[in-house]
Amino acid sequence: MKVQHLPMQNPHGSRIGSDGPLKTRRGGVTQPGWGCGYRTLQSICSWIIQNGSPKTVASAEVPNIPTIQQKLVEIKDKPERFFGSREWIGTLEAIYVIDTLYNVSCKVLHIARSDSIAKHADTLRDYFEQYGGLIMMGGDMDASSKGIAGIHVSVDQDVYLLVVDPHFVGRIKTKEELYTKEYVKWQKVEDFVD
Repeated sequence: MKVQHLPMQNPHGSRIGSDGPLKTRRGGVTQPGWGCGYRTLQSICSWIIQNGSPKTVASAEVPNIPTIQQKLVEIKDKPERFFGSREWIGTLEAIYVIDTLYNVSCKVLHIARSDSIAKHADTLRDYFEQYGGLIMMGGDMDASSKGIAGIHVSVDQDVYLLVVDPHFVGRIKTKEELYTKEYVKWQKVEDFVD
């Protein structure tokens, strides 16, 4: 399992966000083309394990997909047939798993349109300054999951988010490969699809 560190520089030289290494565990499940919600959740779990208190973190293992699915069945969020399926999960399911495994409360910040993200820049900055962990972000038209690891507001008030794209599958030869293939990138909020 490789650990990758996030880029330290944003488009204008300063940043706020997660400094910790992130790792995901795929648990032997082949995931090309699906599973981005699971991988984002696994990255969040990795951050909690590395940065949480011993009282919070009972397990040092990042849950694999079968474990995540089993937890959702156990808490009766999903029916039995969900276990072993290729059904997606979203932010609410991630919240349930995080609460169940780590006793960490989460909050949903519903932002209806991408052009409204900038209005919540202070809330996002406060989160990163106070907690520093990843944020799970989904969408309506763009329903794929993304991990948000930082925020930058330029002197011109342009807002950028540091996106960790969970769609990467395969081996990473260098950290730079993540950036050149844009699996980790600073993205202006206006460039997000609703």
